[in-house]
Amino acid sequence: MFHVLGVSGSPKREGNTEILIEAAFRPFIQAGHTVHRFFLSEKKVLPCRACEGCASNGVCVIEDDMKGLLEELKICDAVIIGSPVYMRNISAQLKAVFDRFHCCIFKSPFVGKAGGAIAVGGAANSQGTVLNIIYSFFLSQGIYCVPARLNGVSAVAMKKGEVKDQPESLRDAERLGENILGLLTKLAGR
Repeated sequence: MFHVLGVSGSPKREGNTEILIEAAFRPFIQAGHTVHRFFLSEKKVLPCRACEGCASNGVCVIEDDMKGLLEELKICDAVIIGSPVYMRNISAQLKAVFDRFHCCIFKSPFVGKAGGAIAVGGAANSQGTVLNIIYSFFLSQGIYCVPARLNGVSAVAMKKGEVKDQPESLRDAERLGENILGLLTKLAGR
């Protein structure tokens, strides 16, 4: 059985980013695998203080929900990260998460996991940078970057829940889940 973790960088509950992550989960759920959600609309992750408190043991000294995310990542086989596009960048909430991974550079506990990216922006062509930022994060952690149809999932939506009426975006997210599941199956020799 595989474990997949979905991380939504959106501050909006049940928004477009979370909807697309749920669509990417479908292949895992249908095959009986386990999915975990770490949606920043429900969590609190503070910014890194650059205190180097983690330098001696790789454990961040800040007490918040980041510890739970790190534990989830240790047990998962794959991670799907999504973010809304703000000023052609990831959300501030997701940036705080990425910065807090500084404590992991001493251990590299995520090498060999699979990862997929989702970006939801209000205008066409605004998602590419966000997908690249997420992929750069994956590469810095040793996580395999898995595409959807061509790259990551790229959706255009401004209103909350708008992607529910975009069958192509939902299908692309589901395809991302299928591709990640396919890679995990291949790596496991099943």
